[in-house]
Amino acid sequence: MSGSTRGFLGRRPPTGNPLLPPGQYDVGDGWPVLTAEPTPRIATDTWSITVDGEVEQPSAWNWDEAHALPDAEYRGAIHCVTTWSKFDTRFGGVSVDSLLDVAKPRPEGRFVMATSSTGYTTNLRMEDVTGGKAWIVWEFDGKPLTAEHGGPVRMLVPHLYFWKSAKWISKLTVRTEDRPGFWEQRGYHDQGDPWTQQRYQGD
Repeated sequence: MSGSTRGFLGRRPPTGNPLLPPGQYDVGDGWPVLTAEPTPRIATDTWSITVDGEVEQPSAWNWDEAHALPDAEYRGAIHCVTTWSKFDTRFGGVSVDSLLDVAKPRPEGRFVMATSSTGYTTNLRMEDVTGGKAWIVWEFDGKPLTAEHGGPVRMLVPHLYFWKSAKWISKLTVRTEDRPGFWEQRGYHDQGDPWTQQRYQGD
């Protein structure tokens, strides 16, 4: 999850890279650390992920149970609202689809609120976290995800700006109505599509 103010957004010259969303620049080997709250230190033996709300079977998994689910991997780019993009990333974990397959969202459950152990929240449409578009990840480039980047486990929704990929994820709540999360309440866009530059409400 990445936060900024309008003044933080830099202006970079266009690169001509067709894989780079408008207004973004390639950060190269770096990966900036941006967060809305102090970084927690969460032990894997105390971590868990819950799926609740408008589901037929509210469910929870601890560290070992989550690792027993089918492995899933994402390879590709990530994009932050603060205008950086990083290419050729590799994350390992489990698909959100695997969690929802167990919890069985009801037909009226069209939205998801992602909640972190810190209390951070971000809202998502169901279609943005299903169909192989979102993951719960604990590895980056084959190594455990560091706390500064959301470890031991973060959400990954790489087709949206990175504030939608909630760090230190602990719960997914299926809802019938959309409700703004932390940054959305502060003026950020409800969806956050980099390709249409949905940075702020009204974009």
